[in-house]
Amino acid sequence: MTNTSLDELGPIDFVIVEFPAGETNFTGEIVDELVKLVDAGTIRIIDAMILLKDQDGSVEATELSDIADLGPLQAIEAELADLLAADDVIHLAAAMDPGSVAGVLVYENLWSAPFASAARRAGGQLIANGRIPIQAIIASIAADDELAEEITEALEAEEGA
Repeated sequence: MTNTSLDELGPIDFVIVEFPAGETNFTGEIVDELVKLVDAGTIRIIDAMILLKDQDGSVEATELSDIADLGPLQAIEAELADLLAADDVIHLAAAMDPGSVAGVLVYENLWSAPFASAARRAGGQLIANGRIPIQAIIASIAADDELAEEITEALEAEEGA
């Protein structure tokens, strides 16, 4: 991260993936997919941590550097900037349910860095960004399908009358 000029950075995002109490199934697949994204040059991990929210709401944060056996994440951990502060942890954990565990990733979108740099050189600046949760997309598609079915039924009833 320290070798990259600030003018060359791509957009920086974060993601929190929550695992509700009793519903975790860690097989290593998550780590494998993360390593593939880094190795392909799609993203650069800037910071990562694990949050544990107790039933009473207290939060324990563990940096990757505090974990003894990181396996394939060892190479990624060496590049981390430890960007997240204690206040960030409190803010991020507010979205978690008590008794859950969450992984937090702060990452640079390397795939879009050349575009972002060109936009900045042209005098542009990012003024908004966002993400549509997959659950919202699924609900929207289901609503469209239901509406199409209702319209089809109404047309068929009208033709039959």
